[in-house]
Amino acid sequence: MTTAKWENNVVKVRDDRQPIRFRVLDSTADEMIFELAEEQTVNWAADKQFSESDLRSRIEPWLTSLFQSEHLSLLAGSGLTSAVQGAASIKADNGMGAFEPKSFYHDQITQKATESAIRMGRDSKPNIEDYIRVQNELLRGLEIVGDTEKYEELKEETDKLILNFTQNISTIEHSISAAPKEKREDAFNKLVLFLMSFASRTGTRDRLNIFTTNYDRLIEAGADVAGLHLIDRFIGSLTPIFRSSRMDIDMHYNPPGIRGEPRYLEGVARYTKLHGSIDWVNCDGVIRKIGLPFGAKDSTPFLTVAGIDADASKIMIYPNSSKDKETAEYPYVELFRDFAAALCRPNSTIVTYGYSFGDDHINRVIRDMLTIPSTHLVVISHSDSSGRIKRIYDEWGRESQMSLMIGPNITNLEALVDYYLPKPAIDRTTIKMADLLRQRYDAPLKIGEEKEKEGASEE
Repeated sequence: MTTAKWENNVVKVRDDRQPIRFRVLDSTADEMIFELAEEQTVNWAADKQFSESDLRSRIEPWLTSLFQSEHLSLLAGSGLTSAVQGAASIKADNGMGAFEPKSFYHDQITQKATESAIRMGRDSKPNIEDYIRVQNELLRGLEIVGDTEKYEELKEETDKLILNFTQNISTIEHSISAAPKEKREDAFNKLVLFLMSFASRTGTRDRLNIFTTNYDRLIEAGADVAGLHLIDRFIGSLTPIFRSSRMDIDMHYNPPGIRGEPRYLEGVARYTKLHGSIDWVNCDGVIRKIGLPFGAKDSTPFLTVAGIDADASKIMIYPNSSKDKETAEYPYVELFRDFAAALCRPNSTIVTYGYSFGDDHINRVIRDMLTIPSTHLVVISHSDSSGRIKRIYDEWGRESQMSLMIGPNITNLEALVDYYLPKPAIDRTTIKMADLLRQRYDAPLKIGEEKEKEGASEE
């Protein structure tokens, strides 16, 4: 069964009544020229053609307004890592390579993993996440029935699978950190501009909430380069511990001349990794963050240090799921509670980038958020190859609360930071300059009119 999907580029912003589909007509000039799909017309595109500047004049002010919502969240999927890899001229790889189970129940595992892939809209191509989830469920069943032999066999295979998966993620990090210097710096500069476009919020607004389904530490690395301080649930310096208590720790400062009125310090965001991370380890029931360097090829040496002494099975990565019970375990129940609390409140905006809407438990929270009329969803995606975005747009029935930017020509990092995302700074000078120009533009007209009236009265 084929799923309807959007091809080429799609945009829906501002007062657009329906998604606008278009393609590249000419890319040889300084900026690309686009052409509308045959059956579509808009009043702002003469002869059905428009430039990147024309599109920017519609998208950038709209996103700037949304980014200053009272509550703003960013949900980053694997597309962000792929975009940075592409900017570094590296072949994109999400680490979800093929896997063939070899344990006693290999046929049953493959069948269930395939069913999971189909349910997630990925045809019949299960990835490593599907296998990890199914094998973890089976391990629990074998433990209950007391089949020690088959349990040990499957556990050994699962541990190797998880270790291989984490090494795949580490390899992705290493490929970015080991890229040629100019390419690497250019990629990280684009990542910094991308993150700061969201994080540049005035001191009267709520903190930016960054959520990600990725296991890598690319966002953390980009935040370090940008000087963006990330606040998560981990407390400590050497091996931080995950804390269940939601302590609203923040960073404030006292403005000069104002006493007793602290304001938010700029350059701070709240950060949540919904599916875990390759540097989270379960140590005797306590979740710790180990000192795994960005780009380390192998995490094993960092697991066997004193005080940790863990194996691959203790790494807290949590694959995509389709069942609520899978997110009801520690510590993920805390993370999803934060996710729902951040989104489901009035005047809230969430922007998804590189997220394909393949996780039902995440989609459910976003859908619940949209039941609040003052909320808004912005979808930025390289493509809709699976058709899930179009299906959700059609089924949810919240068109007026959804903005869309889909397509490789408008959602790559370079195009986003150069044309469409808000300025990555809290630039009060530009705001004041715009006010001054507006006042000066209006004033001469009024003065001239008064002089004409005075001259007429004198005559």
